[in-house]
Amino acid sequence: MNFQTKIPLEKQSENQINYHSKVILLGSCFSENIANKLEYFKIQNTQNPFGILFHPAAIERLIANAIEQKQYTEKDVFLHNEQWHCFEAHSQLSHTSKEALINGLNANLNSTFNTLQNATHIIITLGTAWAYRYFKTGEFVANCHKVPQSEFEKVLLSVKDITKTLKNIRTQIKSINYNAEVVFTVSPIRHIKDGFIENTQSKAHLISSIHQIIGNKSSYFPSYEIMMDELRDYRFYSEDMIHPNQTAINYIWERFKMVWISEDSYSIMDEVDAIQKGLRHKPFNPDSDAHKVFVEKLQARILKLKAQFPHFK
Repeated sequence: MNFQTKIPLEKQSENQINYHSKVILLGSCFSENIANKLEYFKIQNTQNPFGILFHPAAIERLIANAIEQKQYTEKDVFLHNEQWHCFEAHSQLSHTSKEALINGLNANLNSTFNTLQNATHIIITLGTAWAYRYFKTGEFVANCHKVPQSEFEKVLLSVKDITKTLKNIRTQIKSINYNAEVVFTVSPIRHIKDGFIENTQSKAHLISSIHQIIGNKSSYFPSYEIMMDELRDYRFYSEDMIHPNQTAINYIWERFKMVWISEDSYSIMDEVDAIQKGLRHKPFNPDSDAHKVFVEKLQARILKLKAQFPHFK
């Protein structure tokens, strides 16, 4: 008997990810789970230059600002709890120095523009359709930075509004990089702080909106559906019962690999994996001749790969 319903997936027929690809990943924290896998296998990637962005409007603003080459000034930052913040970025970019924050924002935005221009694949992971509008400006924020909730209006973005946002994102990307492949996915992380029913509403809005706009070098990868249908068991969640655990992340990665990673890259990935495990190996006797030979052979394998792929670090 088969005790699992599997989502039918097909290998991407063209423009697969390989060791010559340049991938940028934007969106929720699940995008960083996939980015960490790409990083482990040494596939060129950039992840969330403005930190985690949970909702579509925040991602649209980042891309628009990058393309317009916005320059951040002191008008775009504020002091709260002894740190300087920007409502357009995650708190990981916040700083005790106003100048350092502004310089960091501008450097990261410039880097985002260059990365978007040169990317072969842009993976956008949407986390939630719930967003917070700051009363003072009327703008949606990427992060509230622990500013009192009374200063924001909590809004469920409509399917119509999200669809418009995603169309704008696609148009903006195509304006500077027509050939980039845009892959949309919905985070399997449950935002139950919004409420169980509200989380379901949110995910439904995101999925419905994405399917209004896919096509023409934009597609959908079902991360959320794999978690909900193939891995429908709490043993695949971390202790908070909200985030996928490492087993689930590994499983979804393997499904992503099957669809998007070029089979020609598999042998290189296997070699990178073997080297990574070798680097993490803890010898019983570091001074033994056997271990010294092991290290020499490992270094030779590393140098061989670096000669083939100079971008390897």
